[in-house]
Amino acid sequence: MSGSVLILFVLLVFGLAYRFYGRFLSRKFQIDANRLTPSKTNYDGVDYIPARVPVLFGHHFASIAGAGPIVGPIVAAAFGWLPAALWIMAGSMFIGGTHDFGAIVVSIRHRGRSIANVIEKNIGVKGEQIFLLFCWATIILVIAVFINLIADTFVSSPSSATSSIFFLLLALLFGLSIYKLKIPWGWATIIGVILLFVGIYIGILFPLHASRQFWQWALICYIFIASVAPVWILLQPRDYLNSFLLYALLVGGLLGVFFARPAININAFNGFNIPSIGPLFPLLFVTIACGAISGTHSLIASGTTSKQLESESHAQIIGYGGMLVEGLLAILSLVAVASLSNVEFSEFYNSNNFVLAFSEGIGRFVSAIPFLHISTQSARIFTALAVSAFTLTTLDTVTRIGRYAFQEFFEMPDRTPEQQNIFARNRYLATFITVACGAALTFSGKSDSIWPIFGSANQLMAALAFLAISVWLAEIRENYLFTLIPGIIMLLITVTALFTLSYRNLFISVNYILGIASGLILVMALTLTVQTSIFMIRESGKKSVG
Repeated sequence: MSGSVLILFVLLVFGLAYRFYGRFLSRKFQIDANRLTPSKTNYDGVDYIPARVPVLFGHHFASIAGAGPIVGPIVAAAFGWLPAALWIMAGSMFIGGTHDFGAIVVSIRHRGRSIANVIEKNIGVKGEQIFLLFCWATIILVIAVFINLIADTFVSSPSSATSSIFFLLLALLFGLSIYKLKIPWGWATIIGVILLFVGIYIGILFPLHASRQFWQWALICYIFIASVAPVWILLQPRDYLNSFLLYALLVGGLLGVFFARPAININAFNGFNIPSIGPLFPLLFVTIACGAISGTHSLIASGTTSKQLESESHAQIIGYGGMLVEGLLAILSLVAVASLSNVEFSEFYNSNNFVLAFSEGIGRFVSAIPFLHISTQSARIFTALAVSAFTLTTLDTVTRIGRYAFQEFFEMPDRTPEQQNIFARNRYLATFITVACGAALTFSGKSDSIWPIFGSANQLMAALAFLAISVWLAEIRENYLFTLIPGIIMLLITVTALFTLSYRNLFISVNYILGIASGLILVMALTLTVQTSIFMIRESGKKSVG
């Protein structure tokens, strides 16, 4: 099969899904463009700030993407390209897109609060605290792993370090230009994008060499500052500008596919059990997360995106549309590695150089575009820089969300902001504790050993978010099967994966850390599921009586 045929098919299917299923979701979520959003009713100049659609889409897409939609499909390609492609398409359209869209809507209907607030309102304080603790702990793990990942990237590719620093300075200037100097948004964007690509060239000319430990500490300091700074000065402009790197990568890769016309060289299906991964069910659906559905998306959607949404009518394009674009990126990643020879694919796979494999495939596609005159090597460098840029975007976004979760955990709903305890009202202290815990895990050397449970924990978070969205729909007397069914599916997948992981680590590989951690997450999932089920049964009874 040709890679260009697969891409064309996905573009057509995703277009139809946005047109028809996206509108169906808008009706079910009762979208009303005239209803004020929290970015206006709760405006504070720090977290709650209205953003234009292109700016907020850039922030949201860059934050949810990271390296997930690239690495996941490449790892899952070991099962064969067909099951990976089918899960990406079905997941993006009917599960991931619904999840992200729903998380934004639920949050804006609860004053920009997180999914945990919905759980507290309908299931109870204990349910909220368990969910917040789980979210915060997962974010600590993400912080540690991403700090190490980015530090390793900066060491191996000093050019990306220079470019990343330039991008941050450019973002600060862009934010000041838009919000303080009142430079027209269109002109600021044109100049900013031009300078963005100049920054890539500067990085190539002046690579910045430093040790891994130096970059770890630099990143720790950076995410603390980024988490407490007003979103308009760094988060919004940086994510918006970096999104153009993603768009260039996506458009260049897609356009290159039609000129290169690559064949899909790897097998369509390699069996139901792969020794290096495990059984197709449930591990395929845990391995491919961000490209189909990811629980961390609900944290971003209800953590930062909902606080910047200017109008409810924008939720479909940002939430549902953003997930479809990420699904397209995942398909492109799959085609990029599938176009490699079986020998090349095996070499990259066995050495865990997944981003390098993606860069190699995209480099070949872009170099095939005749009017660009870009070499494979140059395209490969640009791809690596782009991946590094939006991985950094994800890192500081989840740090801010970790701060939100920490503050919400200690918040007392019956008190005013001034009456809250110091953990709830002081964003500097909440950020310091969150970053300090992430830093401790970073330097402990344990983060990589705990990482295998992240895939399951991530998808479990998605299942719990679906349950919370279903609870809210039941509360407003709206049919909730379209969210409850995907939630049950994800719950079955994650419970099976966690049980398998716990059993293997406790009784086969004798890794007690992973085994106990998996078991604790499993108990938490079952506890929240039981509480949610009780609520749903009670609400169904009320509806029947009514």
